Amino acid sequence: MKIAKDTVVSVAYRLSDAQGNLIEESDEPMIYLHGGYDGTFPKIEEVLDGQEPGFETQVQLEPQDAFGEYDPELVKVEPRDRFPEPLEVGMQFEGTPEEGDEDLDALVYTVTDVAEDKVVLDGNHPLAGMALRFALTVKEVRHATEDEIEHEHAHGADGIEVVDEDDDDEEDSKPTLH
Repeated sequence: MKIAKDTVVSVAYRLSDAQGNLIEESDEPMIYLHGGYDGTFPKIEEVLDGQEPGFETQVQLEPQDAFGEYDPELVKVEPRDRFPEPLEVGMQFEGTPEEGDEDLDALVYTVTDVAEDKVVLDGNHPLAGMALRFALTVKEVRHATEDEIEHEHAHGADGIEVVDEDDDDEEDSKPTLH
């Protein structure tokens, strides 16, 4: 079966930076609903469209086609006393870029530095600003169920939804690269 709109695609991937340094290799294939449902990056969908199981390719995505350019405006310094104990570099918190502006989408901020009275938070995706290379192998292709099309995402073979941890955040609903 060929990959087309409203097919569920299972893809093994290996992700590296533009210099070939490995970032992530899939233990389990990425499963997504093909056809513009934001299950993966549009450029990956474009390359896979019309292909069949066994197809292998490499795709390089520039920052604007992946996690976006790095935005220094998303780095914040906050008072240390606003955070719980224990607080460590790498912890993540959700919040809006502008305090009190509930109209803005919440971002996930990662703690990048902790000082005695200040905490540095970065709202950029960890891979923002990077060109990324994907080595892809199509494992399986099947027709999507009506339920999957209605919900606009793939369900597993046993009917369990395949949902990204941050499914409500469109930009992070790409391959599990958090």
